Amino acid sequence: MIQIWSALITILLLKTFKSQIKYNWHLSNLDAFIRLNTFVKIDLHEWLNHTLKTTNPPPNHNGQLIQRILF
Repeated sequence: MIQIWSALITILLLKTFKSQIKYNWHLSNLDAFIRLNTFVKIDLHEWLNHTLKTTNPPPNHNGQLIQRILF
């Protein structure tokens, strides 16, 4: 009986988060991303609204490895 109540409360919380954020998450993806970032210290609403935003662009190496030769 406790597991049923826990699942219902969890679904209620996830649907509340989904209604408050701007990004259009699917409920299963929202659940997976929150589960992956459970112990990460982040602002939840900021992260859920701007999850796919990258802070630093990847380096431009044109698909090749850079090797340094030290003399």
